[in-house]
Amino acid sequence: MPELPEVTALVADLSSRLIGRRIRRLQLVSFAALKTFDPPVSALDGGTVTGVDRHGKYLDVVVAGVAGDELHLVFHLARAGWLRWRSAAPSPIRGSKGPIAARLELEPDAAADPAAPAGRGGDGFDLTEAGTKKSLTIHVVHAPADVERIATLGPDPLDPAFTVDVLAGILRAAGRSQLKGVLRDQRRIAGIGNAYSDEILHVAKLSPFARAAETDAAHLHAAIRQTLHGAITRADGLAASELKAEKKSNLRVHGRFGQACPVCGDTIQQVIYADSTFQYCPTCQTGGRKLSDRVMDRLLK
Repeated sequence: MPELPEVTALVADLSSRLIGRRIRRLQLVSFAALKTFDPPVSALDGGTVTGVDRHGKYLDVVVAGVAGDELHLVFHLARAGWLRWRSAAPSPIRGSKGPIAARLELEPDAAADPAAPAGRGGDGFDLTEAGTKKSLTIHVVHAPADVERIATLGPDPLDPAFTVDVLAGILRAAGRSQLKGVLRDQRRIAGIGNAYSDEILHVAKLSPFARAAETDAAHLHAAIRQTLHGAITRADGLAASELKAEKKSNLRVHGRFGQACPVCGDTIQQVIYADSTFQYCPTCQTGGRKLSDRVMDRLLK
């Protein structure tokens, strides 16, 4: 799942490609992905992209509509979604069983290609989603806050207003909740998912099962900023096609079960839940103790 650093990089990449361009149409392939109906998708036709923004893990393409109103094409790539840029006119989409959920087509850019034939779509991007469980969501709205999950997002950890005191208040309010879950809860802190919560906790040398209210806010705050800023710096300037490989190659513990911890050399362990898995280093984070993994413990009985 793309998280805050990757979505930030996608914003930069799309801004350089989209701003000032006119939309020909947004073609829906997976109609279940569209979560809004007013304004209709066709309201984007002929509109000009004026900006690209991020709200937590949501991408927001800002469009000046032909009727003079501002529209927002907002999408969340979910666990298995991605954005694939096309530099040429697309071939027709055949059927609805492939990975493409939606396709944004731009009008030919006369400045870039004066010979582009009239009426033919130019470049653009596809929203794709692998697997059978489809969670990618698309919204066409007048304001980002019209998307309920954006309206209820917690503070952005890159915002200067996200201070140690703000984090301390979040941790106090979370009480005895496990720290891993608090970091992933988008209503508490926006943009951090499964991978970067693992990385943050490893940098901070904190157990995923630590109680939120008992955590040193200043220490955790420094780990959050260090981890996210480091990932953003590494992703700076990369195209969408390069971001997945960059993220995977630089993770310290997430997705590295059974490998050696890059800090202490201990074997990285994991805990499996019904719908997710996380990794940690026992020596760095839990005083050498292996955390209870109910799924694996049952298998070994």
